[in-house]
Amino acid sequence: MDPAPEIPAIAVAGLECGYGGAPVLTNVTFSVRRGEIFFVIGGSGCGKSTLLRHLVGLNEATAGTVSFFGESFTAADAARRRELLRTFGVLYQSGALWSSLTVRENIALPLEEYTPLTRVECDELVALKLAQVGLAGAEDKYPSELSGGMRKRAALARALALDPAIVFFDEPSAGLDPVTSRHLDELIRRVRDTLGTTCVIVSHELASIFAIGDRLILLDRSAQGIIAEGAPRALAGSSRDERVREFLGRPDNQS
Repeated sequence: MDPAPEIPAIAVAGLECGYGGAPVLTNVTFSVRRGEIFFVIGGSGCGKSTLLRHLVGLNEATAGTVSFFGESFTAADAARRRELLRTFGVLYQSGALWSSLTVRENIALPLEEYTPLTRVECDELVALKLAQVGLAGAEDKYPSELSGGMRKRAALARALALDPAIVFFDEPSAGLDPVTSRHLDELIRRVRDTLGTTCVIVSHELASIFAIGDRLILLDRSAQGIIAEGAPRALAGSSRDERVREFLGRPDNQS
């Protein structure tokens, strides 16, 4: 049975995270609604990528909890964590495709790892996922044969392979030209609208934030945490915090 709609897709409470005992973020508390496009933004060194690594379980928090659909990921044992990992996908900044594998083989990896599907069934699902991201027919290409935007699409197809309820994006527009970046934004919104996927995006690209973002949190390095939370345009127009107005009102915001 699906979780009750009022239960957030992600709930973070009192999270403290860092490296080698040195905290980068402290007392981070926020929630992400189901089916939301939610941005994590902030300047360099503010902890965006650190927060992402802790949300997806790559690093252990020193305090606080992370829950998915009402169930604590932090408190789960190793076996249950492995099951919960199937509920979300991750699109890494570089795409992180295996260069020695074809697109088909890259996307099939999570299917082979987590499902009992046959080779034929995997191939059919790979073709479906590629069609969903606009790459139908690219199964036998290698990552080196794809443009930057196509590699991001292929990586998104892999992130969607297990039909995750949540997809995390780490700087998805990095290295893309403005037109390709806009097309990727449109694809992310289409994935959310057609599949109901909750999307959490680490980014500093204002064009994307204002174009597709429902809500955001703004991290600040000196504060070691969140200094603003809300809808992008509402924060840009009404926040009394100069740091918030300065970040959301940068010259590259042409919206």
